[in-house]
Order: sequence, then C-alpha cells, then structure tokens
Amino acid sequence: MADGAMKPAGEAWTTPLEDLHPGDPDLFLNDAHWPYFERLRAEAPIHWCKDSEFGPYWSVTRYNDIMAIDTNHQVFSSEAALGGITIRDAPPDLRRPSFIAMDPPRHDVQRKTVSPIVSPANLHQMEPIIRGRVQTILDGLPIGETFDWVDRVSIELTTQMLATLFDFPFEERRRLTRWSDVATSLPMPGGIVETEEERQAELLECLACFTGLWNQRVNAPPAGDLVSMMAHGEATRDMSPDEYLGNIILLIVGGNDTTRNSISGGVLALNRFPEEYAKLRANPDLITSMVPEIIRWQTPLAHMRRTALEDYEIGGQTIKKGDKVVMWYVSGNRDGEMIDNPDAFIIDRERPRQHLSFGFGIHRCVGNRLAELQLKIVWEEILKRWSFVEVMGEPRRVRSSFVKGYETLPVRITV
Repeated sequence: MADGAMKPAGEAWTTPLEDLHPGDPDLFLNDAHWPYFERLRAEAPIHWCKDSEFGPYWSVTRYNDIMAIDTNHQVFSSEAALGGITIRDAPPDLRRPSFIAMDPPRHDVQRKTVSPIVSPANLHQMEPIIRGRVQTILDGLPIGETFDWVDRVSIELTTQMLATLFDFPFEERRRLTRWSDVATSLPMPGGIVETEEERQAELLECLACFTGLWNQRVNAPPAGDLVSMMAHGEATRDMSPDEYLGNIILLIVGGNDTTRNSISGGVLALNRFPEEYAKLRANPDLITSMVPEIIRWQTPLAHMRRTALEDYEIGGQTIKKGDKVVMWYVSGNRDGEMIDNPDAFIIDRERPRQHLSFGFGIHRCVGNRLAELQLKIVWEEILKRWSFVEVMGEPRRVRSSFVKGYETLPVRITV
C-alpha cells in the first residue's frame, strides 16, 4: 500500500482475522487503527499475526490481559538481546541495552540510579522552573493567527525540560528533539531518516556528544543531572558505550515523545469534545482529573513489546517460547469492560488514573509524575490567558505504531 493511502474502515471487519496486521504504521498515520482494535477486543483478544514487515507477533488488546503480561517479567522479557520493547526488532548487531530493555536484576539497579531526578522533592524544585518556561512560551505566541502548536509549544517545552534534566547546552536543545525522532522513526523514503545506516550515523553523533558530557561530569563532583548520576552511579559508571547510548535514547524519548504528544493531544481532545472545554473553563480545578484523562485518551506510546521466555497460556491461546508479544496500550485504554464510555474524553471521570499509558509492573514509567506536572502547568497557564485554543485543521500524525503522536497541529488562539 502506498504511504499514506487510507484503508477503508470496513476492512477492519471484513479482512479474515488471520490476515489482520493491527501494527501497520499506515493505520496510525491515518488514525484508522481504532476499528481494528475494537474487532480484536471482541473477537480475538489474543491474536496471532502470522506475517508482517515486523515478522509474526501476538497482539494483546484487552486491559486485564495486558496487565497480566506487563506485570509478569518472569515469563515476558524486555531484554534488548531478544528484540527489546518495540514491535520492530533492531538488527541483532544494533540491539543497544537500556534499563527499560533489561530484566532484573540489572534493570532494577540502573533504574534506581536515575530515579532520584523525579523524586517528589526534585519535582517541587522543578515546578517554578517549568512554570516560568511555560509562561514565556505562551506569552510569545501569536493571537488570532494560525500556527503550529506542536513546534511552538509541545516540542519547545519538552526539549527545554530535557536540556535541564541532562544539563545539556541549552542553545543546542533541538538536537535532543531530532535524536528522539531519529530513534523512534521507521526508515522510509522522504522520512526523518531514509535508511537504517543514516539512523545509526545520527545516533553515533548523539553518543559522541553525550560522551563529551560524560567525560566532563565524571571528573567533577556528583551533581543532580542525569549524565552525572550515571557517570557516578555504581550500577552505571562502567557501562559500555552501547549501553550508555541505549539509556540516553531511552531517557530522551521517555522525556520528549510522551509529554510532547500529550500536550498536543489535550488540545485536540478538548476541540473534539467542546462540552468538556466549556466544563474546564467553568471549573479550572478539573485540570487535576483532566491530566490523566488526556494521557489515557492520547496514549502517547501505542504499545510495548515483550518476548516469551517459556510457553504460556492466556485467553485460550498458547504463546510459545520465543514469540513476540505486543501489548497494545492504545487498545486497552479503550476497553469498555474496564473503562466506562472509553472513546469519550471526559475530564471529570471518577477514576481518571485507571489507564495503561504508563505501563505496569517493574517497567512502569519512571517519569510519570513529571509528565503530569508539565501538563498540569500548561493548562493552568492556558486558562489564565485565553478562552480558546482552536484546532484549525487535521493534525499530521506520525507514521509509527509505537509513538502515537503528531508532527503538526494547526491552531488559533482566541483571548
């Protein structure tokens, strides 16, 4: 199928089940994946795709089944050497370990090294910095004319935050955005990168840059940024260059893609559900419950993948040792058995934190509270300034079945 070609919605229901490939990136590019997951939840919640550009894989689409697999790291491995955490296997010679792509005990000690950066005390210190930056970004936006919200707000705020977390040269911060996009994109003609070789060349530039920062920090007293934490951490100071790059990419993508796409997704959701926008304007205190609802509704990472270490039965199916298992968070977050009226965006849900977007078990997102804090501040500051951020056209989406995001979102502000 040509890049960007729209599949008719009916194909989701008429294609033989054994031929369904819900991980097709074109479905996500066109926002056409929803009926595929609706059908799988109803008819084949544990589904085997026998052939795709990513090889064969299992899809797990219901909330409770995803939870069962996500919390069972004894059977379902994240190890980079087995293929890692995405539906797309990295070539065997380029499988870089990072703590999200590790099993215990290595995972536990490496995660513990960097987790203090998002401790409650540290978040309390960061809050005024984030607020000041949000205020500056929002105050610099044009009123009454169309501009790209993704570039001017979502990317700018998250890349500034990343520069702070890494103590990265602030004026070069957009390099972090670029490396995040390069790491997660599928090589394709006219894409962010056209070949795997191009991607690896750019990621090695990232490694060279961060190796310079490591060498500075390792010879200085320990400090509170992520590079210094890893350079001085007992579990991380002897990492190979590949492992260091793996962790850097993990932290860049984790701190960039997820928050950035939730900031954009929130604007889109409130435009799609104008009664919720009216509710929010009438009661800004609803921001607290709206933030996790944005993260559920958007689901900024559509899936996580595991590899079975032994045969395992679930939902009447036998997953074989060595099989690739894809947990579709984007589907579990729309499971009507667990979430009432799941396709609707409802900012005052009774249980707004009941979602899968951060994962569960040992790999639950380490930066989830920082992501929520940034979203909370963005919306507090928006409501102080303007009555409406109006979406002026369809967003351009990312061609990826992993990062569920936006390349552009045209908006206009009304005071």
